[in-house]
Amino acid sequence: MPREANDLIHQSLRLKIMAALNGLAPRESMEFTRLRSVVDATDGNLGAHLSKLEDVGYITIEKDFVDKKPRTRIALTREGRKALVTHVAYLRDILDGVGG
Repeated sequence: MPREANDLIHQSLRLKIMAALNGLAPRESMEFTRLRSVVDATDGNLGAHLSKLEDVGYITIEKDFVDKKPRTRIALTREGRKALVTHVAYLRDILDGVGG
């Protein structure tokens, strides 16, 4: 039975975000500014995509202050990791010519 694409993750910037966060250890987070640099996005564009991923429970966003400066950290949830693994398997099936 062929796997189906995860339309939310399939969008290229969201796929980059998920992949970057997946490289972290479980429960580890990445600062917004670092993630912005890794995925090469603007603040507004990254923020909009992060909101979509947070709404479905794929990431968590934690905001706090360090030396009176705001800091935003993003982490992949267990559900997000599972969704990415399933989507990557779907992509591998396409590359391997499975299910077509």
